[in-house]
Amino acid sequence: MKTIYWIIAAFLFTVPALTIQAQTEKAKQDKTPGASGKIEVYYFHNTHRCATCQAVESVTRKTLEDTYQQQMKSGEITFQSLNIEEDVNEPLARKLHVSGQTLLFVKGGKKKDLTNDAFMYARSNPDKLKTKIVNTIEKL
Repeated sequence: MKTIYWIIAAFLFTVPALTIQAQTEKAKQDKTPGASGKIEVYYFHNTHRCATCQAVESVTRKTLEDTYQQQMKSGEITFQSLNIEEDVNEPLARKLHVSGQTLLFVKGGKKKDLTNDAFMYARSNPDKLKTKIVNTIEKL
């Protein structure tokens, strides 16, 4: 009979501990970029920006606002342009493993870097960059 009491007691103390651990783990995941299931678009740039750097941001922002207007309003898709040289942006850049100018799409554990395409097409062929942005979002 004492064995049954010990089993019940062990069960009563174990279940709440597991629940607390699961909630703590979920809270940690929610603070990770892209963990909430939404698509987060980050454009990290330097303080001094050339015409191409500005075009990357402009084409990306316009594509998101035009193509995904509802998702942008609801927060399903977000866009942030961040100066990588500012100390306030350093923790996020470190977490995303970004060290220079980068156009990055994040959803859950997936990251897609479009930096090369962005700098190649932002000024010379913005429609091609728009297509790449849309395809990237659709695949995430």
